[in-house]
Amino acid sequence: MIQWDECQSVERVPEKVSGAWVFKGTRVPVNALFENLESGARVDDFLEWFPGVTREQVEEVLEHAGRSLAEV
Repeated sequence: MIQWDECQSVERVPEKVSGAWVFKGTRVPVNALFENLESGARVDDFLEWFPGVTREQVEEVLEHAGRSLAEV
């Protein structure tokens, strides 16, 4: 399981998006990134569709997820 609380680019606020992990400073769920990538979208597409999310945030989330999965 990915420990999102160790990733600086995301946050969980009970009043925001039902407490889902979101990109810090936005209401965009982290899960939206993975769903879009699984559907064939590119990172550039995602950034265009969700302008509040930065490339740095996406890169950190992907790196964090990759490290977490490598530890399993």
